[in-house]
Amino acid sequence: MGKDPLPDEEIVERLAGLSGWVREGDAITRAFGVRYHGGVALIVNVADVERLVGHHADIDLRWDHVRFRITTHDAGHRLTAADFDLAARIDRIAAAHQAQPHNT
Repeated sequence: MGKDPLPDEEIVERLAGLSGWVREGDAITRAFGVRYHGGVALIVNVADVERLVGHHADIDLRWDHVRFRITTHDAGHRLTAADFDLAARIDRIAAAHQAQPHNT
């Protein structure tokens, strides 16, 4: 997956296709409501996929939710196609864990 920085217009377009993800500067973020132990299981599944695709999110685990923050570190902390691909993968994994949207 491409790791060249995306222009703002393409970021807006790709973000529109990912429900629940929001842009925070040069990163995209989303939180899922899930109890602590379910959050740990969710993180383990996401980490397995991240290892396979060679891209990772910053992850914040709390007692009632997990928050993901994605940017491409080796592209100068800019958004790339790899970030949006990972976000879509995280969405599918979260759905499998029955995690709910969460506002932080």
